[in-house]
Amino acid sequence: MAVPIRTAVAALCASLAAALLTTAPAQARPDDQAWSLSAGAHAPRAQVTLDDTTGRLSLAVARDGRTVIEPSPLGIVTERTDLSRDLRFLHRKSRTIQEHYRTKSGKRLDRRVRMNETRLSFAGAAGARLDLVVRASADGIAYRYVLPADSGDVLGEASAFTLPADAKAWLGAYRADNEGQFVQYTAATAPTGEYSDQALFSTDGGYTLLAESDLTGGYSGARLAHDQGTGTYRVRLADERVVSTGPLATPWRAMVTGDLATVTRSTFTDDLAAASKVRDTSWIRPGTVLWTWLAGGREAGQSLAAQKAYVDYAAERGWPYEAVDAGWYYRPGEWDVTNPDWQTESWLPELVRYARAKGVGIIVWIHQRDLDTPEERAQWLPTLEQWGVKGVKIDFMNSEAQPMLRWYDTILAETAAHHLMVDFHGSTIPKGIQRTWPQVMTLEGVAGEEKRTNTAAHLTTLPFTRNVIGSMDFTPGAFQRVGLRPNSDAAEVGLTVAYESGLQMFAGTPASYEARPLARAYFDQVPAAWDDTRLLAGTPGQEAVLARRSADRWFLGGVYAGAARTAEVPLSLGPGRWLVETIRDGADGLVQDSRVLRGGDVLSVDVVANGGFAGLACPWRPGVTTCYR
Repeated sequence: MAVPIRTAVAALCASLAAALLTTAPAQARPDDQAWSLSAGAHAPRAQVTLDDTTGRLSLAVARDGRTVIEPSPLGIVTERTDLSRDLRFLHRKSRTIQEHYRTKSGKRLDRRVRMNETRLSFAGAAGARLDLVVRASADGIAYRYVLPADSGDVLGEASAFTLPADAKAWLGAYRADNEGQFVQYTAATAPTGEYSDQALFSTDGGYTLLAESDLTGGYSGARLAHDQGTGTYRVRLADERVVSTGPLATPWRAMVTGDLATVTRSTFTDDLAAASKVRDTSWIRPGTVLWTWLAGGREAGQSLAAQKAYVDYAAERGWPYEAVDAGWYYRPGEWDVTNPDWQTESWLPELVRYARAKGVGIIVWIHQRDLDTPEERAQWLPTLEQWGVKGVKIDFMNSEAQPMLRWYDTILAETAAHHLMVDFHGSTIPKGIQRTWPQVMTLEGVAGEEKRTNTAAHLTTLPFTRNVIGSMDFTPGAFQRVGLRPNSDAAEVGLTVAYESGLQMFAGTPASYEARPLARAYFDQVPAAWDDTRLLAGTPGQEAVLARRSADRWFLGGVYAGAARTAEVPLSLGPGRWLVETIRDGADGLVQDSRVLRGGDVLSVDVVANGGFAGLACPWRPGVTTCYR
């Protein structure tokens, strides 16, 4: 007698729920089968184990014999079968992956990849198939599930990450816009709830950042579910049912691991993602941006005169872009996109022509709801390209469910076709998107400068969490928001380097820059694309000092939480003598210091409470008196 589909699905859901409630598997027994994978000495090592009794899979990660991830459940459940238990090993296939690619933004533009990969094939009930693909590199371990075409829709995963209960944890409560604050707990004491999958842990084996890569509309976004009192963080999908109409490769579940400097510098999530789908990238140009929203509010977006004044200031400073935020096309009664002549009612083309004559490109804000149909995209995107707009800041997606991810797939292809750079706000977090679609210069997905609830500890955690996985549109530089931000002016200058973004949006007012000429001059120097990135000093929640190189100059950005101190920063920039110019907080405003140090010396900077500093270092020789150009 046939079993009704609804009954079968209910049974599978119950099976999945049981799998998700399972704690970390026991240590491997003699009869269990196990496979290990590593990229070499001192690199993290993954061990996959198949329990001989239950047929359940688990994965553990260690580095130099010390625990990174305890044995953690694996498996996936579809509408047709439960592939989290009763599995039988079939065969193993291994290969080495070596790639060289370049990006348009990020921690470094030139990337070289070497990963070892193993594919473990298993059979489940009634001949169902599951391939588990595991990759190992010098700075990470990742896995994904591959299913054949007849597997049906996905009902959920048994995947989880089990950490030692006392592991330090820096977690952001899950929000649809990914703008949660990062707070420190231990793995077990974190409250019951859902957390962003960009979670950082510290164990005996070093630091580990959980992440996801190669997420597309073929699947559903993930978050972490946790029960207080355990060290297990379960993968929970945004959709109860993920529609799958063909062969399926799930996103990578990634663990970026190593010492803190390795994790901070890692490009592992980009390395896992699909190669670029944009052949000609010559039109994609990172740069600094005069952003007008926090500078002038909605009224600035509704005023051509105000926007021309901002363009004038960007041109005077040599900043390559000016961003027109909300308001420029939301003026009730003035014009309507359903009107065939609506293009003639906008002043934006005039602004673009005015800015172009002054060497400034225009980036415009637009609501996702105005791009969510083919007809709307056919109106907006070709028109913006025709006007000469350089990029779009698309806002308010606020979802990682499969339908929205399918929209991302569409808008990414279409913005590339129309040569429009992209800044996503109210959005997902990068997850490898910038390698596959290099016109994506930055994404919000962060509690940034607009938030009035940020803490200094949160600011010092971001370089080790959110910014590890890709460009972050924090929008630093809002000096005018005194009392609304937790840090000092010098720390605000330092954020432009501590935080990487392919479009680095300066959020201050021209008046605030003029009142701080040292900050203004530093902003004139800061690029938005980097040849290298190094962590000079850091402890999540306490301090972060990053150095980023452009040609032969290193830019330094330091942010601190807590009491005033004299910061002692190793100048790990390379051998030789360096002229180092720093900007710090003084009694009457910003102060600049200059000194010559050798590579490896300690750079001492006085830092105020919840303060920081910015710096610029260049090779020194007799006659060199400044690094500014």
